[in-house]
Amino acid sequence: LEVAVSAPSDPTASAPAPPAAEAPAAEVPPTDLRRMRVLVAEDNKTNRLVFSKMVQALTIDLEFAENGLEALAAFERAVPDMIFTDISMPEMDGKEATRRIRQIEADQGLARTPIVAITAHAMAGDADEILAAGIDSYLTKPLKRAALVAAITAATPEGVVNPIPETAAAPGSAATPSQPAPSYSGMVAE
Repeated sequence: LEVAVSAPSDPTASAPAPPAAEAPAAEVPPTDLRRMRVLVAEDNKTNRLVFSKMVQALTIDLEFAENGLEALAAFERAVPDMIFTDISMPEMDGKEATRRIRQIEADQGLARTPIVAITAHAMAGDADEILAAGIDSYLTKPLKRAALVAAITAATPEGVVNPIPETAAAPGSAATPSQPAPSYSGMVAE
């Protein structure tokens, strides 16, 4: 048995305030966001080092493969959000690795992973052949940091942390894509 008890009403007391309207909850960024996964297939050790230095300020998970076979194995282990691939590599080149990745995507009904070639071979005929292999775009060596950041930003999927940290994205920051950092001429053209 429930009994409601109330105090006698006081005619001199003011009426109770109506309940405050609830303010809309501030949007809280999801805490379950993951880092963007970027796979880089590059056989040259110096180029891997230069690439990693160029993107070190970004909030990404970076994995390297030393040839197309390793890139294919990495793709099958965990589908990355984006792939950069050299074209000329031992064991399996970037074009063949891309063709096989596209076949896996088709066979398994996976979304198309953005693949960007990083190459010294960017003559008009080479570009057509690169794109015909299923590669989405290409960057020429020596790479420029601003071009890498722009490519990663353009490929950033929903559900991942913004790869450009807030401090790096501040206007005038050296890491802002509109303020390109100098080219790393150490990227070896093969």
